[in-house]
Amino acid sequence: MEWLLEIVKMGAALGSAMLLGHWFLAEMKRVKAQQQPAYKAYMTIPGVLVILAVLIPAVLWLFWG
Repeated sequence: MEWLLEIVKMGAALGSAMLLGHWFLAEMKRVKAQQQPAYKAYMTIPGVLVILAVLIPAVLWLFWG
């Protein structure tokens, strides 16, 4: 029965990553439609979350890996 819990955990992580990715893509499209620089999309809430999702594991790996 432990395998079922693991599958649920993986599904939750995948689902949240998909939602964040969709949210960020919508912000990127909005920024491009307004003809603003592309870096403006990274200054929104989903942009900051994407940056943190990349940087936190990298920093942890560097210092405690």
